[in-house]
Amino acid sequence: MTLTATACALLGLVAWALVLVFLLVNQRGLMVLTGKMKVNAFAPDGSNTPSDFGQRLVRVHANCLENLPLQAAVLLYAIAAGQTALTDPLAGLLLGARLFQSVMHLISTGPLFVWLRFAGFFIQLAILGYWLLLLGGLI
Repeated sequence: MTLTATACALLGLVAWALVLVFLLVNQRGLMVLTGKMKVNAFAPDGSNTPSDFGQRLVRVHANCLENLPLQAAVLLYAIAAGQTALTDPLAGLLLGARLFQSVMHLISTGPLFVWLRFAGFFIQLAILGYWLLLLGGLI
């Protein structure tokens, strides 16, 4: 079986979410081991994480997981239906836009970075919408 751009994007989206989990676990583990926080003190939303980066990391991870089902569903459908020729051309851009959005969020929540983050998110939405129209035979 050939690894299509669509399959690579799907695996890349999952891999990125996994990388973020490892970063989160590492950061929290270090805080526990250094006595900065108790193991049961972490708020699920990261609101009590001592660093701004830690709070952004929690949100970036959550955002990836919030969007992964939509992205995975479309990519898996294209693979299962043998329609990757429709999704392959933009699959790398979808993955790149997800990575870009995440990295911009990790760097800062300043206005410029929020706009850049939104641009990455909008690209993902536009690609998914376009693919749905293509896969549904509407265009």
